Amino acid sequence: MFDLSGKTALVTGANTGLGQAMAIALAQAGADIALIGRTPATETLNDIAKTGVRSELIFADLGDASTISKIVPEVIEKFGRADILVNNAGTIKRNAALELTPDQWDSVMDVNLRAVFFLCQVFAKQAVDLEQPGKIINIASMLSFQGGVRVPSYTASKSGVSGLTRALANEWAQYGINVNAIAPGYFDTNNTAALKADKKRNAEILGRIPSGRWGQPSDLAGAIVFLASNASDYVQGITLPVDGGWLSR
Repeated sequence: MFDLSGKTALVTGANTGLGQAMAIALAQAGADIALIGRTPATETLNDIAKTGVRSELIFADLGDASTISKIVPEVIEKFGRADILVNNAGTIKRNAALELTPDQWDSVMDVNLRAVFFLCQVFAKQAVDLEQPGKIINIASMLSFQGGVRVPSYTASKSGVSGLTRALANEWAQYGINVNAIAPGYFDTNNTAALKADKKRNAEILGRIPSGRWGQPSDLAGAIVFLASNASDYVQGITLPVDGGWLSR
């Protein structure tokens, strides 16, 4: 049920961190991987190559709306099919709500929500046209459930991702397209290095996590393979926290 052999997965923002780990996990389950991004992903490509599946980088700037419609057709041209979409790429702008600028708001929403919707739309259209099933996994956040501080545009975008996931599941389940999301908790990545190095904040964070540790990117492997595989065929519209129990406190 968890075998992805013969499938092709599109993963955005997979050059490092969580996206890299999820792409590798899908490859280990047998899927060919199309990495979507605007920066090289040499390390990810090398790690995927060790699994024996095919992988390739498709250059695209998700902040540029004109490029989004071209991504899925290019993947199909190169790989012959597109079965799984992982919308992982995201950005964040930290600023007080009283000071946040329109440009800061728009730059976050364009990547974190607008691009997610329209890439989902292009992917779903080809699945419907070909009368084939598909799996969409959006990457939400703890701030899909919580408010956060000094990140109003990020919180709004990730709350939107969770709501959008439910809305698309309602419309597309009839076509055999599953739309779900994963909400990672506190993970040990380059993006959180400064936070983890802050002894006070690190202690506060660990004190709330029942598992007693930060997540490792590999901790997302089970969730992403489950939602991409036939094992989740009757799962629709969920946002699955992978957080060590953070939200339980």
